[in-house]
Amino acid sequence: MSNFLTNDTKAIILLCGVLGKDRTVNPLTQAEYNALVRWLISEKMRPEDLLQHEKLDLAAAGSGIERGRLKSLLGRGVQLGFVVEEWQRNGIWIISRSDSDYPARYKKHLKDKAPPLLFGVGDRSLLRGGGVAIVGSRNVDSDGDIFTRKTAETCAYNNISVISGGARGVDQIAMTAALDSGGITIGVLAENLLKKSLERNARKAISDDQLLLISPYHPNARFTVGTAMGRNKLIYAMADYGLVVSAEHKKGGTWAGATEELKREISLPIFIRPGKSVPAGNKELLKLGAFEWPEVVNQDNLSQQLVDLSKSVESSKPDNLSLFDFQEQHISQTDKSKTDKKQEAASIEPLIEDSLIETPESTIYEAVLPVIINQLESPTAVDELSKILDVSKTQLNSWIKKAVNEGRIRKLLHPVRYEKSIPDKLNNMG
Repeated sequence: MSNFLTNDTKAIILLCGVLGKDRTVNPLTQAEYNALVRWLISEKMRPEDLLQHEKLDLAAAGSGIERGRLKSLLGRGVQLGFVVEEWQRNGIWIISRSDSDYPARYKKHLKDKAPPLLFGVGDRSLLRGGGVAIVGSRNVDSDGDIFTRKTAETCAYNNISVISGGARGVDQIAMTAALDSGGITIGVLAENLLKKSLERNARKAISDDQLLLISPYHPNARFTVGTAMGRNKLIYAMADYGLVVSAEHKKGGTWAGATEELKREISLPIFIRPGKSVPAGNKELLKLGAFEWPEVVNQDNLSQQLVDLSKSVESSKPDNLSLFDFQEQHISQTDKSKTDKKQEAASIEPLIEDSLIETPESTIYEAVLPVIINQLESPTAVDELSKILDVSKTQLNSWIKKAVNEGRIRKLLHPVRYEKSIPDKLNNMG
């Protein structure tokens, strides 16, 4: 793909990027950048509009970021030209959240926590992601080493990509084994993207379109605990499944990354290496919702085996339930005679309201809210939404009021309409 930078991406690099050795002004943090994007959305503007400095007074007032700082950051155009030329000369490309080939998985899974910028080396089409994120401690035992190699080789044999962090130990073992077996590997790095990409084995795999290296950090960034913790969620978000080979209990990046993912409202299925001699952290992760990796792996159809094993976690999630799905889910909880009467109704409204008798209001609210939000891509009035969903306005108003108070739906005035909250829209802005 082309290395051409859009004006949006140029603006985002200027605002958020580290350019050379100049430290006279601090780039925006992700929280600050998101605040700025919220203002841009409210004004129906894009990041590139900030390149016109006459808008900086309004941007500063709307985002709470000091005007002089914004001006200094956006005034680094010459520095930007030099560093981009150097990056591209070394095969490094840069994309931002506003670019069409930015990973959709990051926007969907991480929402406004998706990094504003990504630096990468390799085939950008691999950003579509998918596969197994194999992670674990740096000092893995011999059993864990063997398990990691065999699992990565099986993934490669089944055309399943391996995603990992490139660190010493489990990460490197998994990535190397997958590459040696002819598989695809995506490395999400916390440090030294440039140095890693120049290693001989990496260069060959990159040229063969087997390896993609990405990082949300400057290509010469050094390792810190913060950068390692920050990239953990990016490893999981790029995958379909997570696999923890070895984790210390309540200690280290592997434990922190796995627990962060398991606590996510809509998390990936996380598997752990089973066995009597695995670290305590593996067993504790089971208590938090992880699954044991199959002791007997289907060498010829691992994909289907993982789908079948993870069905239990998928079926328990309310995400993407339609109101009709919701109806079917709760029919089994009601009395048979009531069910017969419900099935005669043309509308699903009484089914939802009757289920209030036996189902806590909060449970029903959490189940139907994703359905409501999915209808609010553009500002919509309650009357129209009530007709679309075939739900009484009284009940709908109750749910919407709660969602507005929680910041999950935004209320517009003159006339009164509702739309998705700003964090959901951040993904499409930048």
